[in-house]
Amino acid sequence: MKETSVGSSKRLLLIDDDPNLILLVKDYLEFRGYEVITAENGREALEILERDIPDMIICDVMMPEMDGYSLVKQLRENPQTNWIPVLFLSAKGQSQDRVKGLNIGADVYMVKPFEPEELVAQVESSLKSASRILASKDKGTETGPKIQVPFDVELTPTELKVVQFVARGMANREIADELNVSQRTIESHVSNMLGKTGLHNRTELARWAIENNMA
Repeated sequence: MKETSVGSSKRLLLIDDDPNLILLVKDYLEFRGYEVITAENGREALEILERDIPDMIICDVMMPEMDGYSLVKQLRENPQTNWIPVLFLSAKGQSQDRVKGLNIGADVYMVKPFEPEELVAQVESSLKSASRILASKDKGTETGPKIQVPFDVELTPTELKVVQFVARGMANREIADELNVSQRTIESHVSNMLGKTGLHNRTELARWAIENNMA
């Protein structure tokens, strides 16, 4: 698939209890070539997911019946849906809100109101990252011998989050932006993980994370 037509045949699940926002975002994404299905809350989304697995989920945080946090937690616990990239759209823009959303398992956290072009850029970036991860998993041992690290390596919760972003092909600066910390902090986490694992670079770290289902 050409990168200029990333929206072609990609199905997105859009979840929000605001019908006006649903209409606006749906129209904009469909204009860019995506197929968009919608739900009003997390519980309705789970019913859809039982019969239709989308390529990505765009989800409000605060919703009736089941909020975005509860939905994403369930998604990440289910092997059939734990790979789906999730973009949170929220009116809550404090740093602690962003950190909570990312720690719950969202891949991107955007604050309302947002620029439609930025939304599309984030969607395209997340879909490309997900495609790279799935391709790497499909190749299995074809990518070379399995990465070997000491059996007793333990990552902190923050290191685990960072290595997931590394496995998605994100640069330290991008990871720092997502977690709302300095780039130096991310560099320190990556350095610590290389020291713990005995690996030589970020590429090996990403392969190790993918092979061990951390990403």
